[in-house]
Amino acid sequence: MNASSGFANFWSHAALETCMFHLHNMSAMTGSMASRETSPEVPQLPAAELRTSQFIDQSYTNHAGTRSYKLYVPSSYDGSPLPLIVMLHGCSQDARDFAAGTCMNDVAEKNHCFVVYPEQSASASSNKCWGWFNRSDCTADQGEASLIAGIVQDIIAGYRVDGRRVFIAGMSAGGAMAAAMVHAYPGMFAAIGVHSGVPHGAASDLRSALAAMRDSSDMMPTTMTRSRMPVIVFHGERDHTVHRRNADRIIAQMDLSEATAAVRHRTRPADRTSGAGAYTRSVHIDRREQVLAEKWTLHDASHTWSGGSKAGSYTDPKGPNASEEMVRFFLQVTSSHPIRSGLRRPRRPHRLLG
Repeated sequence: MNASSGFANFWSHAALETCMFHLHNMSAMTGSMASRETSPEVPQLPAAELRTSQFIDQSYTNHAGTRSYKLYVPSSYDGSPLPLIVMLHGCSQDARDFAAGTCMNDVAEKNHCFVVYPEQSASASSNKCWGWFNRSDCTADQGEASLIAGIVQDIIAGYRVDGRRVFIAGMSAGGAMAAAMVHAYPGMFAAIGVHSGVPHGAASDLRSALAAMRDSSDMMPTTMTRSRMPVIVFHGERDHTVHRRNADRIIAQMDLSEATAAVRHRTRPADRTSGAGAYTRSVHIDRREQVLAEKWTLHDASHTWSGGSKAGSYTDPKGPNASEEMVRFFLQVTSSHPIRSGLRRPRRPHRLLG
C-alpha cells in the first residue's frame, strides 16, 4: 500500500467528513453502555513451563463500550514486574497490523517489556480512527480515553507491571490520541512517544482537526493545555498528511522551557550505499544532563513509521528505527507516582489456548 495515497487519502477533507458523519450518526464514539467485564481467566502454569513469548487476544468493557486489545508477553516474564508500553495504531490499521509494521514486539522481547495494542472498533469509526478530536473521547473517565485507561488497569491487575514504567506511544491519529491520554491521565504514564501526530487540544471538531493537520490552526498559543512529561517525537519532512510543525508543537506542549538547559542537534546524511534516510535528532537536556525530550526530523520520510517492516502498513524500512529509539528513551525514565490496581491477584505466565 502506498503511504502517500493511504493515510493522505483518508485524511483528505471528503474522507474525513465521511468518517465524522458515520461517527456522529452512529453515536458509537462512546460505545454501548455496559458494566465492566474482566478478561476471561486462563489456566495458570508454573513459570518454568513458559519458554516462549505470547501474543494474546483480550477485550475490556466499561460504561463507554468494549474494545479488543492484543497483549504481548515476553518470554522472559516470570512474574517479576516489567515495564508496559501502550501502542495506539493509526487510521485504517488494527492491532495486528500495527504490531507487524512497528516490530515493537521484537524490541519489547529484547528489552523485557509488555506491549499492549488497544484496537479501535469499526462500529465506533468506519476507518478505525481514534477520536483524538472529540472532547468526550479525550477526557478522563469518558469515552475512548476511559477504555484505553481501563485496558491499562486491566493488565496491571492481571500481570506484574512496573507501575513506575508505563509508557504510551502512537502513530498519526494514534499519536494524537496518545497525547490526549497523558493529559487525561497525567499520573498513569511516565513518558510518551508520538510518531507523525498532533498535540492534544489542537482540535475539537472536524474543521479544527483539518486545520491542525494542515498547520493552519491558531489554537496552540492560547488554548492548549501543557504538562511536563518526557517525550520523544518522530516526524517526516515530506509528510503531506500531518504537517511537520506539529512535532514542534508536541514538544512545546510538554512545557520544558524552564527545565531545558540546552538543545543538542545531531544530523546524519542519507547513506547512498544502504539507502538509509537522513535525519536530525534534537535532544533537550536539563542542567543535570538528563534528557527531557527528543525530536527526530526524518528528512526523506512521508507519513510512515520510521524503521518499520513492510509486513505492516504505512512504514518506512529505510528510516532510523523508531521502535528501538522509543524504547531506549522510555527505559531511561521512571515515574515518581507509580500506578497500582487491586482488582485481582496478578496472573503468572500462561500459554494461550488455541
